[in-house]
Order: sequence, then C-alpha cells, then structure tokens
Amino acid sequence: MRYLTLFVKIVVFLLLFAFASQNTHPVTLNGLLGVKWDSPLVLFLLVFFVLGAVTGVLAMLVYVFRLRRELADTKKQLRRYIERPAPKSAAEVEPSAPLDAVV
Repeated sequence: MRYLTLFVKIVVFLLLFAFASQNTHPVTLNGLLGVKWDSPLVLFLLVFFVLGAVTGVLAMLVYVFRLRRELADTKKQLRRYIERPAPKSAAEVEPSAPLDAVV
C-alpha cells in the first residue's frame, strides 16, 4: 500500500510538472488603478491556488476553535461526573412520595 501511495504521488507530481512546463507563456494581469503584471501563466495559477487554500484554512478556523471549546467543556463535564460521589444504593434511598401516589 505504501508503494502504491508513493507511485500515485510521483505520477501526480509528474503530471503537474508537465502542465506547468506547458504553461510558461507570459500573460498580463490587469489590476485596479491601471496596475499591470506580466508573468508566466503557471505563476498566476500557483499564486491564486495558494490564496484559495489560505482562504479555506482561515474559513475553517472558526469551526475548529468552536469544536475545541466544546471539547474542553465536555472534558470538564466528564471530570465533574467522575469526581461526583457514588449514589446511594437502592435500599438506602427513601422515596419522596408513596408508590401508590403515582398515577
């Protein structure tokens, strides 16, 4: 299985390398206020891919921090439950109302 994973990684890398080598033609990115940037297409693809990945990670941070807070609260509740004194046995517990009072 490890060799198959390594093989897939190598194939993906070679495909991406071939794609990058085929897209080295210069393109112009026209920005705001007349800013122009001339660079190879593959560089623009890489920059925007990285920006998208960073945006996705930042968007997930809110969810991750909320889950961490919930996990900490759950651990506190579990600690309180474990440290709670053991309940009395059924023979020692007195009913609060006679059983025939239950409808």
